[in-house]
Amino acid sequence: MSVFTPTWLVTAIYTLTPTTLKRHGIQAVLCDLDNTLIAWNNPDGTPALKAWLETMQNAGITVMVVSNNNHDRVARALRQLDLPFVSRALKPLPVGIDRAVRQLDLPKTAVVMVGDQVLTDILAARTAGVRSILVRPLIESDAWNTRITRFFERIVMRAMKPLHYQEDLND
Repeated sequence: MSVFTPTWLVTAIYTLTPTTLKRHGIQAVLCDLDNTLIAWNNPDGTPALKAWLETMQNAGITVMVVSNNNHDRVARALRQLDLPFVSRALKPLPVGIDRAVRQLDLPKTAVVMVGDQVLTDILAARTAGVRSILVRPLIESDAWNTRITRFFERIVMRAMKPLHYQEDLND
């Protein structure tokens, strides 16, 4: 089960602060798109998201989306947010995370992957050799294709030790 265990559990990506990230040596946040950064059915994002992105940018922390969605879907979802991204990431394989790390030209120790799914985001981070943060999904509903993964994810999560979400990274 250790391949599915995140480094940290946080209630939402928006609770991560530049101070805490920098304390852990993190210079870039790779994040999943749907139900992590934005609700899968609301591509415009929220004021909280926009404020968080501005805070990260002002602190010099790069936010980059790593998504299994195709290029057009990710580009459309991010058009108002102006974020770099890797599409067709092939998570749970490390392909997309490795591509993002190369583009950022950072060591893997300076990067963290944030996502709402153990079987894709966290497993990809573990196989890529980067730290990971599991967040609660922004909304309870999922796109039809994610519902299948969630079924198997519930089985895996029951087999793991109890998970306790924090408001920020716990040391």
